[in-house]
Amino acid sequence: MAQDKVESKEEQSYRYHRLVVKLGTNLVTTPEGHLDLINMAALVRQITHLHHDGLETVLVSSGAIAAGRDRLGIHKEAREVPFRQVMAAVGQGRLMHIYEQFFAEHGITIAQALLTREDISDRAGYLNARNTIMGLLYFGVVPIVNENDVVAIDEIREAKFGDNDTLSALVANLVDADVLILLSDVAGLYTADPNLDPEARLIPLVEQIDRRIDELAGKTAGRWGTGGMATKIRSAKLATSSGVPVVLASGRMPDVVLRLARGEQTGTLFSAATSKLESRKRWLIGGLTCRGSLVIDMGAAAALKQGKGSLLPAGIIRVEGQFQRGDAVEIVDDRSRQVARGIVNYGSADVDAIKGAHSEDIASLLGYEFGAEVVHRDNLVIL
Repeated sequence: MAQDKVESKEEQSYRYHRLVVKLGTNLVTTPEGHLDLINMAALVRQITHLHHDGLETVLVSSGAIAAGRDRLGIHKEAREVPFRQVMAAVGQGRLMHIYEQFFAEHGITIAQALLTREDISDRAGYLNARNTIMGLLYFGVVPIVNENDVVAIDEIREAKFGDNDTLSALVANLVDADVLILLSDVAGLYTADPNLDPEARLIPLVEQIDRRIDELAGKTAGRWGTGGMATKIRSAKLATSSGVPVVLASGRMPDVVLRLARGEQTGTLFSAATSKLESRKRWLIGGLTCRGSLVIDMGAAAALKQGKGSLLPAGIIRVEGQFQRGDAVEIVDDRSRQVARGIVNYGSADVDAIKGAHSEDIASLLGYEFGAEVVHRDNLVIL
């Protein structure tokens, strides 16, 4: 009984309960390109500490390509997609084997979850991935997530997911995480590149990711890993926009995961931009499933941003792309600025036929109707 009281007190000392922790390639490899077993073991030890204290952690780990290159004794840096896919195929098993050994020393079971954009590009795939990861957490398993480099060339080309940064934000949304921790080889976001500017200062708190932060990330991204600071900022924007705070910190700082889990101020904290959204809206916010766009007038854009109204056909100027009823679309104003994402009640041909019309005219224009709204407010998320 006394032991139970101690554990309860320990658990209450944490600020977060469910964490997604992303480890960059520079944390799991040495400058020479070998797997950094010492640092990997230290990070695993911290995660197991949280696990034994009752917290839940999903680990998003880079390093498969580096592990494959190291295993085969190939130390050249090649950008060709087939070469990197081969390295990923060799390295993913080795990377997981090492994690399995490290976690097993602490009595913890792990599971591998390889994802691609296509896996979560539709509602069914999203829910399947969510149910699997949530089930693993329920059974006390630590899921280790990675982009499936063997088949997903977008990540290898560093086009969509970057260096697992965006993937980690999507996973944070997927599992209703309390915080996303992005660990890299830098201490956080600086006012300038600290390697080049001795006057550079760490920014401890970012309450809003605006144009100034975006521009700052672009100026300071040069030496900070394959994903770059720009992808980390995009990841933070994605997670915070659906209610998940993000911390960017150095993964080589002693006990950094434990300190962040307890709410200690270190690195750069990006405040959540809103309260947590329900799962359908978190899925929409990812933006991976949009089949087309609806261009709306300024009045409709202002109404959506200011209130909780639905998108009616009267405010639609034109339709871009082809989509079916039930698909997700982007909603932009007439200056191509993003306004929202939503699930449509009508396909693209139907919307094209009723755009600009009053809702009461939908039945006469189409011969049927699925409601007065093109996108109902319950299926709409403002960006």
